Amino acid sequence: MLLGLLTFFTGNAAAETKAYQLDPTHTSVIASWAHFGFSHPTATFNKVRGTIQFDQDDPTKSSVEITLPVNTIKTGVPELTQELMNATYFDVQAHPNATFTSSHVEAAGHNAAGQPQYNVHGSLVIKEISQPVVFHATLNKIGEHPMAKVPALGFDAKTVIKRSDFNLDKYVPHVSDEVTLHISSEATAQ
Repeated sequence: MLLGLLTFFTGNAAAETKAYQLDPTHTSVIASWAHFGFSHPTATFNKVRGTIQFDQDDPTKSSVEITLPVNTIKTGVPELTQELMNATYFDVQAHPNATFTSSHVEAAGHNAAGQPQYNVHGSLVIKEISQPVVFHATLNKIGEHPMAKVPALGFDAKTVIKRSDFNLDKYVPHVSDEVTLHISSEATAQ
């Protein structure tokens, strides 16, 4: 769902906005929630696509667009996976994708390891319902990819959404309304 999300990077020599494409084979999107207070199950999503426009000198010129194929959801429990795909939840037949589009990006200092952090504001759309969200992102690394020999960057980003905001509220409050979305991704310049 996420998701990504996300524009968050400094460290390149060029003072311009550069376009990066998410690498679906190195992008992980994980959703987690509380189950009756006993456990925190997870679901994963695959084949995530997206574009990051990143300006290292002026993050406010950066932007993010991500498409999350919710029809790829996996929970490790086939019955739950199928339930999440049906009309009560994601209704993947009618709405196979969720999207995130940033509205603005702001620098948010550095973490304890000295990595740049960013707040990526935007709209998350699930089942044609749009809600504002903020992904809190950390730039893991920016530089030349050692195998592809092109500029690349990697980031982790997290946000918390309320599933009831997207009409996904079956079993609330016993199964938590709040869902944490975590994205870890690599992206390469195009």
